[in-house]
Amino acid sequence: MRLAPRQYRYLEALGIEVYQTRVRQDVKETGLTPVCGHENMQVTGSGLPQAGPGPEVVPGAAEAIATRQGDRVTHDWEALQREVAGCRLCPLHEGRTQTVFGVGDVNADLMLIGEAPGAEEDRRGEPFVGRAGKLLDAMLQALGLARQQVFIANILKCRPPNNRDPRPEEVLACENYLAQQINTVKPRLILALGRVAAQNLLKTETPIGKMRGKRFQYGDPPVPVVVTYHPAYLLRSPREKRKSWQDLQLAMTIYKEQT
Repeated sequence: MRLAPRQYRYLEALGIEVYQTRVRQDVKETGLTPVCGHENMQVTGSGLPQAGPGPEVVPGAAEAIATRQGDRVTHDWEALQREVAGCRLCPLHEGRTQTVFGVGDVNADLMLIGEAPGAEEDRRGEPFVGRAGKLLDAMLQALGLARQQVFIANILKCRPPNNRDPRPEEVLACENYLAQQINTVKPRLILALGRVAAQNLLKTETPIGKMRGKRFQYGDPPVPVVVTYHPAYLLRSPREKRKSWQDLQLAMTIYKEQT
């Protein structure tokens, strides 16, 4: 597939190199277009040997997510926000600056779910800010999307002390809030960001490495779920960015199947 120039720039910002096979000279001389109809693209993490091609981003999938219109009846979204803001169902409320409800389009087709707020998220009341947030924005922009066109939430609405993993009772306290958000947004696809988000959302202890590259389902009616690495992990392990890009391609392929 062909990527727009700006998408190449975003992939470079991700640290992902994009290799394009040159059209053979004899083909250039004839003026004929190769049978495949597009340049063969291979993606690999910086410093890694060139990998074989992964699944292609389905043409039009990102544009469909960005432009689809619809009037959905919400379950009093503002009331849910107020309920979350005043929540005292677990001890995490004692140390929070504020809750982190989530941001984005309540009518979004794509919903991203992370783990829990960090220090900066707790201060600003918005998920995925700081370096991890900038990387997530670049991941979305590589698909032709902005964070305003998706909805981003977390498993927990309050920050755990010292950014530790959420405890089962804390996840249980927030579970209904997240379920209401998903039921209201009604996404066509959920992208689970990181091990903690994926395991808690899908009720499994399967390692994230074994969940990647597969299609899961959440809820009834079922919503497709794709699992990928958390942006904070990618900052620590940049060689895994290639795998994350493949996960995003898989997500776009699954989304397109439903439209």
